Amino acid sequence: MGRGTQALRLARAGHSVTGLESDSELLASARQSLATEPEGIRDRVRLIEGDGRDTGVHFLPGSFDLVLCHGVLMYVEEPDPMLAGLARMLAPGGLLSLLVRNADALAMRPGLAGDFGAALTAFDTATYTDRLGLTVRADRLDALRATLAGIAAPLHAWYGVRVFTDNVGPDEELPAEELERVLTLEDRAGRTDPYRGVAALLHLCGVRG
Repeated sequence: MGRGTQALRLARAGHSVTGLESDSELLASARQSLATEPEGIRDRVRLIEGDGRDTGVHFLPGSFDLVLCHGVLMYVEEPDPMLAGLARMLAPGGLLSLLVRNADALAMRPGLAGDFGAALTAFDTATYTDRLGLTVRADRLDALRATLAGIAAPLHAWYGVRVFTDNVGPDEELPAEELERVLTLEDRAGRTDPYRGVAALLHLCGVRG
């Protein structure tokens, strides 16, 4: 769950939300943010300290209509068991939403930044260095497609994320009109071949049969 940004947005939109986080500092930050929300929103959120690889310890099968796993798989050495556990939590027709680093496009970031040696190296690996300086893994669309089919949550739709903006710094600000153009551009590219295939991230949606 991290600091709970998505959990709070969902709760504000009226959803009942359960957040699972193993890092005590991140969990404390999420609790602090939740404490500032109105009572009606606080009542819709349950925060649990635990590991996403141990969902069977915390939840019964079929407990949720939607499970989000965004920006997590890159830190898990063996993702398939974790994905199977997440899929077991889905009710029939439930949606598993994954946001992963795209292993088929790892050369794009260094290549566009002018680091051509690193770009060449990226063709032969499925790992990369994230912005925290950690060496982590990326996932391939075809492999995840097969995994989702094998855990009874076959791929329903997928999108590219950060097609043109992967090298834009997190602190860069754009005028409102320009930001709107960027968001429109990214939304369209993320839904359109061949652009979505070279996005920095992939958003995959699997649906429980």
